[in-house]
Amino acid sequence: MWTPENRPLYNRDHLRYPSDLTDAEWALVSLLLPPAKRGGRHRSVDLREVVNGVMYVLGTGCQWRAIPKDLPPRSTVFDYLSLWSWDGTLDRL
Repeated sequence: MWTPENRPLYNRDHLRYPSDLTDAEWALVSLLLPPAKRGGRHRSVDLREVVNGVMYVLGTGCQWRAIPKDLPPRSTVFDYLSLWSWDGTLDRL
């Protein structure tokens, strides 16, 4: 129920997109994401932005090619979504 006490908890006006994660949500989600693989190059993409991209596509139903330019490239977002679907990360989220 919307009350004056809990309404600020769900306010998303300060976010870039309504589908973006708040700091509190990111603190919970980041614990469930798999770590980077050992060896090789360091991960150069911000996983929070990748999750924001996935949430944008799933929340708006937009086409992959219509992902805004301020999110990671669509190929990166799609590859992480495919990987997380395959390895069970999406089920944990």
